[in-house]
Amino acid sequence: MSVLRTQSVNRAPRAERMSYLRPAIVMMVFLTLATGVIYPLVTTGISSALFSHQATGSLIRDNGVLIGSELIGQNFTHANYFWGRPSATSDSPYNPMASGGSNLAVSNPALDKAVADRVAALRLANPQSPPQVPVDLVTASASGLDPQISVEAAQWQVPRIASARGLTLEQVNKLIDDNTVTPLVNFLGPTVVNVVQLNHALDQVKAP
Repeated sequence: MSVLRTQSVNRAPRAERMSYLRPAIVMMVFLTLATGVIYPLVTTGISSALFSHQATGSLIRDNGVLIGSELIGQNFTHANYFWGRPSATSDSPYNPMASGGSNLAVSNPALDKAVADRVAALRLANPQSPPQVPVDLVTASASGLDPQISVEAAQWQVPRIASARGLTLEQVNKLIDDNTVTPLVNFLGPTVVNVVQLNHALDQVKAP
């Protein structure tokens, strides 16, 4: 009798532990399937059906050839293209694998020198433009990937673009107007121009 009593006492804690462990395992498996499999598949399916362009990266194609994304800037340096903001990403400008800013404080002399050098280079490349250079053309964004600039920054470059392309100022300014994005509500963000899209539209225009 004492042996049987001892065995039943030893088995009781094990059964009790299993009663707690079993629902924990079931809940872990359920949540893994729900949040790690079902939810991503549902959201991906809905976004692909309703917002296929955005869900696939907002890609820009020219006659079927992929030329970029509306979400990531490109390092345009030729005189016949609009230039975007400086990019502080490592290795190369607008590197999507190394998103980040310069992390230079406004009190850092290195930032002052970098801005001064950019202002001098822009004035040299745009001699017909006003001497006051828009601030977003000489300062990098926090991500280093932003493809947008202000309307003022785009308009500041119009004389150079028109001269390099053999276009009229009116033609270039119209392109800026056509590619200007205004938020639905003012406090949601500024009015901007996507440089990648603007340059794509610029390539479609022929000189008169």
